[in-house]
Amino acid sequence: MIPPVANNFVAGEDVEGVLSHVADINDRGIRGIVNLLGEHYDDPSDAAADTDTYLELVERIDAADLDCCVSVKPSQVGLDVGTDAFRENLGRIVERADDRGVFVWVDMEGHETTDATLDAFEENARAYGDVGVCVQANLKRTEEDLRRLADLPGKVRLVKGAYDEPKRIAYRDKATVDEKYREYLDFMFREFDDGIAVGSHDVQMVNYAADRYREYGTPFEVQMLMGVREDLQDELTESMPVYQYVPYGPKWFSYFTRRVRERKENALFALRAVLG
Repeated sequence: MIPPVANNFVAGEDVEGVLSHVADINDRGIRGIVNLLGEHYDDPSDAAADTDTYLELVERIDAADLDCCVSVKPSQVGLDVGTDAFRENLGRIVERADDRGVFVWVDMEGHETTDATLDAFEENARAYGDVGVCVQANLKRTEEDLRRLADLPGKVRLVKGAYDEPKRIAYRDKATVDEKYREYLDFMFREFDDGIAVGSHDVQMVNYAADRYREYGTPFEVQMLMGVREDLQDELTESMPVYQYVPYGPKWFSYFTRRVRERKENALFALRAVLG
């Protein structure tokens, strides 16, 4: 059983649990992005098993008629096994999801995976359209990547970046990352035709995106994590599409501890829950 504190950040260990959570947030006007927890598999059978679980998940989302999509980590579906395995497994998921009308997001991991992830995204976006990819504002290469992505179908999620990247390839100062985030939002709202996803719990960035929307009219949505700023998520549903990133699965412990470590607010939230 997942402890009560972790339950705030992880929607159970099985498909039934996560779909029940998505149904609940749909009732609040929030849409779901479901992620099966798992990453960095170097055994092809592990990558194949999680791929099969995603195929089942897509079927279940379609059958339940939920307002929900899925998000897949490249190293979970074969990138650490090899590029061919990754592209084959991801292609199976996207093809099934396209048949069922379920959108697929491709998460971004460490900088070593960026090229392979963008290549696989482009392949699937050109073939199916209903695919999204994440880019990170702290990477110095992101301006060039956005220029490439501007001409492709699909959506792009902009996040600040949670990985501890080397200084030679990444901005490490918070003020600089914030400045780049706003600069990239300017470019995306001006140059993109398809949807933009603002992956941030920073209300200033959300407001900045809303201002750019009023200026350019480019469709956008806000994406936030389960268990983080849920009061803000509810508030924002009155004025813009809001998606909640909903992790689930038996590998919940490492995800929960990472969430608590990475933000002071999350650690305080967990402590208050422990103390009742």
